[in-house]
Formats: sequence, C-alpha cells, structure tokens
Amino acid sequence: MATKPQLVFRFDGKGGIEHLSEGTPVPEIPAKGFVLVSGDPRDPAFVEWLRAEIGAFNTDLLTGTSNRARCTVLDDKAIVGLRIMRPSKDDADKSRQLLSIWIEKGRAIISSELNMVDFLNVAHWQQSRHAPTSPADLIARLGLRAADRLEPLIEQLGDRLDGVEESLMAKAAPADARMRLAELRRTFIHFRRMVWPLRDVLNTLEIEDLSFLTSRDRTRLREAAGRAGRLGEELQALSERAVLVHEQILDTRAEQMNKTILVLTAVTVILLPLTVISGMLGMNVAGIPFAGEPWAFWAVVGGLVVIAGLIFVIMRKAKWL
Repeated sequence: MATKPQLVFRFDGKGGIEHLSEGTPVPEIPAKGFVLVSGDPRDPAFVEWLRAEIGAFNTDLLTGTSNRARCTVLDDKAIVGLRIMRPSKDDADKSRQLLSIWIEKGRAIISSELNMVDFLNVAHWQQSRHAPTSPADLIARLGLRAADRLEPLIEQLGDRLDGVEESLMAKAAPADARMRLAELRRTFIHFRRMVWPLRDVLNTLEIEDLSFLTSRDRTRLREAAGRAGRLGEELQALSERAVLVHEQILDTRAEQMNKTILVLTAVTVILLPLTVISGMLGMNVAGIPFAGEPWAFWAVVGGLVVIAGLIFVIMRKAKWL
C-alpha cells in the first residue's frame, strides 16, 4: 500500500461512496466498485506517487501542461482529458480548467487543480447513494457536469444575442451593436472549443475496446456525448444567427449611407443650376442684363428660389427624395 497522496474515495459499485480520512493508505484495486484518487499536478508528493503507481511516461501524460481535450488508450487503460468551465462567481469569467483522468479496471486517478470534493459534490452522492458505479460512469458524470456548467452560459449568450437584435430593431447605433456582436462571436468560438472536443472524447471512449467497459457504461457515455452534442448544435445555431445579425448590421449601415448620399446628391442637383446661373451673372464683362437696375439682385434671388423649388418638387414627384 502506498501513502495517501491527497484525496481518496472508495465507491462500492452500488451507489455508495466513502471519503477516506487523511493518512489512510490508498487501498488496493477492489474486486467490486472502484477507487478514486485525486491530486494536484503541482504537488511533488502527488507526482511522486503517480510515478510509483503508473510509471514516469504515463505520469507525464497525466500531469502535462497541454490543455487539449483528448482520449488516449494505453493497453487496457485510458487517459481522458476534459476541459470544463472553471467555477467562478463572476459571470464574465470564461476561463477553462483541464481535468486529466486515468481510468483502468477498478481505479480512477484525477489530476486537477480544482477542489474535487466540491466539484464532484461528494456530499450529495453520500446522501443520495447515487454515486458512480464504475470509472467510465464517473467520466460520463464529469462530462454531464461540464455540460451543466455550459448550458446556463449558452442561454445567457442567446439572451445577449436577442438584445443585439432588439437594439437593431429599435434603430440603435450600429457601431455599438457591431462591438457587442463581435464579442459574442468570440465567445461562441471559445465555447465551441470546449463543447465539440467534449463530445468527441466521450464518443471515442464509448467505442474503445476496453475490457472493463460494460454496456451500461457505454450507454451512459453515449448519453453524455449526446448532451454535449446538443449544446454544440445550439451553439452552432446561435453562431448562424449571429452571422444573420451581422448581415443586418451591414444592411443598416448601407441604408444609412445610401440615405446620406441621397441627401447630398439632392442638394447637389438643386444647387447645380443655381450655381451656373449665379456664375454667369457674376462674370466681370459688359452686357450683363439689368446690371444697373437696383431691383435686379432681388429679382435674381427670387428666380433662383423658384428654380430650386421647382427642382425639389420634380424630385419629390419622381420619388427620388
């Protein structure tokens, strides 16, 4: 028996769980149920225990700095990496945490910086006696827990996207809507990098030819993968909506520019003949009609106003304005 690294739980395979006290040696792999060992990869004592239990190569895989979700099968064992949302009281915190899990017949080892007692909700399992019955069942529960953390956040993203659409319908400033939409689309990408790999990892483990996987384990893994897949489809639908909203923003900006250009064009069309007439009357040559009459200036001004009014009326009837 090896010295206890950090946290040790014993599952009886019937829904019961026992949290072994500090200083208790890690039990041998049981005939029924399984043992869960959890530790921090930054803890040298935990890393040393891992090297003695699963070897240096496997320890490096389990405690490595890679943050990619994966499922690596080694003989009749597997290393599973799950990326989950880090628990935080700040709704804007979207940081991720990797759970690296070693599973074999009768034993699971979790390498993570999270507080696993709180994350696994061990107290609830002890009270309800509905704890995982096998290492694969534990993986499925963790996958569902990761999906549970993402689901309300995805709903919030949908509400925020609805807000952007409503602001466009209310003729809000497109620049503000464009910035909010760009932030949303970045968040969609961030979440997709967690949801789709989660589904792929669970699907991969479910189809692997591991001797300790039962039909019930495969069913649970398939259900967890399906849950992750549905979240991915919801994210995909939101992403497609975001593309349509972006096109709507572009259309709104184009419409505003067209209106501006139309006004400038109308002003130019109205002023062009007036400019020509006033320019001709302003030439410094002899022969300008009524150059010596005191009423000539106001007559020209009145004529220009009448011409401008006629051009405006014609453009309105032609529905150019």
